[in-house]
Amino acid sequence: MNTNPLMPSVNEQVDVLATNKVLRNTYALLSMTLLFSALTAATSLALNLPHPGILITLVGYFGLLFAVYKFRDSAYGLAFVFALTGFMGYTLGPVLSGYLNLANGSQIVTNALLGTGLLFVGLSAYALTSKKDFSFMGSFLMVGIIVAFLAGLGAFFFEMPTLSLVVSAMFVLLMSGLILYETSNIIHGGETNYILATVSLYVAIFNLLTSLLHLLGFMSGEE
Repeated sequence: MNTNPLMPSVNEQVDVLATNKVLRNTYALLSMTLLFSALTAATSLALNLPHPGILITLVGYFGLLFAVYKFRDSAYGLAFVFALTGFMGYTLGPVLSGYLNLANGSQIVTNALLGTGLLFVGLSAYALTSKKDFSFMGSFLMVGIIVAFLAGLGAFFFEMPTLSLVVSAMFVLLMSGLILYETSNIIHGGETNYILATVSLYVAIFNLLTSLLHLLGFMSGEE
């Protein structure tokens, strides 16, 4: 028994070290996947490759996401993480191309990238420094993401631009919450698999970027 209340127990020290290791591994892998995704997006953009379409995008995304979860505890999980993020980078290239062809496109893309970076860094720093437990947001985020996803599909198939803007605004809020939730989850030991943590944060960053592109494009009068 630890008789000194000021000295953490051995178990507490082990938990802190394990959490820090998960955090370090998550940020290291996230950095590599973001660079790889940026490379595939730039390649797709430079080659002017066509967008694969919503059906192929959804099948590819959910198929690779399932593979990541299935092999999360093996080296195959890492391979599928790069396959997923590379595929999403490829789908982003044609989207960026569409915005860059607009009169004010370069500014829209730059502001979206800057806004995404600032939001991620700011929210992550807040979760890390405050050490607040945001686990209470889990159920709300799950329901909100499902509702926003279904609404986004409805806006796409029924060509409802106003609903599409609402969905983009919802995703900005939901993905901001997801960053807080996932970072807090790592800090407090709720997430011990850095592969899953990386994918969760990558998805949040990707959706933040695409949602900000849509909103900024609309506000600039280009959409």
